[in-house]
Amino acid sequence: MFNFKHLALPIIQAPMAGGVCTPELVAAVANAGGVGSFGFAYSTPKKIAEDLAAARALTTGPINANFFVFAPVRLPDVGTQQKAISALRDLPIAKNVLIDNLTVPIEPFYPDLHEQLAPVWEHKPDVLTFHFGIPDASVIDKAHALGITVGLTATCVTDALTIQAAGADFVVAQGIEAGGHRGIFEVDAADEQLTTLALTMQLSMHCTIPIVSAGGIMHGTDIRAAINAGATAAQLGTAFLCCDESGASAAHKHYLINERKRASVITKAFSGRPARGIDNAYIKHMKDQVILPFPIQNTLTGPMRKWATDTNNGEYQSLWAGTKYHRSRAMPAAELMQTLSGELA
Repeated sequence: MFNFKHLALPIIQAPMAGGVCTPELVAAVANAGGVGSFGFAYSTPKKIAEDLAAARALTTGPINANFFVFAPVRLPDVGTQQKAISALRDLPIAKNVLIDNLTVPIEPFYPDLHEQLAPVWEHKPDVLTFHFGIPDASVIDKAHALGITVGLTATCVTDALTIQAAGADFVVAQGIEAGGHRGIFEVDAADEQLTTLALTMQLSMHCTIPIVSAGGIMHGTDIRAAINAGATAAQLGTAFLCCDESGASAAHKHYLINERKRASVITKAFSGRPARGIDNAYIKHMKDQVILPFPIQNTLTGPMRKWATDTNNGEYQSLWAGTKYHRSRAMPAAELMQTLSGELA
């Protein structure tokens, strides 16, 4: 089983879906003494197998495979569907992305987790993590039987204790500063919105399993603060987005470095679930508009986001980023890890 004590650096490169976590990025972090992670939220089993094999060919270091635990979802009534489509048809770029031909997604609305996990059981990454909830007990049991360490995300003490009781080996304490999707279990439940350090300190008083702090951690000094608050390691996502090996779009990297006066805001507009990213024209347009449930909204906005990426238009992409994204640094991942090590020391 993987042990955080064996890490040369107490750093996990956060799992980020959508192609950001390339095999080259994952391997570079693992080779530098941390944990490299894949975000396999929507990936096909074939892609998962390919990425795990490609990364393993580049490193013998620890690799983490991360998945979403999707909750059952139903389409709302036809009237609500039409309002959600109309909100996109009213976009200034509607004609560019063929939004006049929008149709509501049909089932299945999300991939089958057990099918996604088949290549995991074959390739056996060191770590397996989950976001949005707890998988079937059989999943955790099988991972343990194969020597794979299991971690789950929590945004409050209640969820962390549930994770611990489920047999997880560690908990990722996701503070409100974190970029990307909030790891709340119930999308419509109240979110305590605890800061990373506050959540880490609370979990350190209630949990007996290791804690990994996540959210707003950009420099070595942030890692030290998390460890002082009770964390075993820190998970950094935004900090790696501008690395040479990152698969983030050109516009995404540009905004992280050159649009630093913009706020980092939480929105449901792209996927139907709360997620933090750099404010842009699409987020502003969708304020008070009807949004379909997660992940149906994510599929609905897919053509728009692809068009925006293809045309290098950052105003209609989901530019996920934490509150401290203005401290992003563009450099190779190995150099960033070395820099973080020096700052931590």
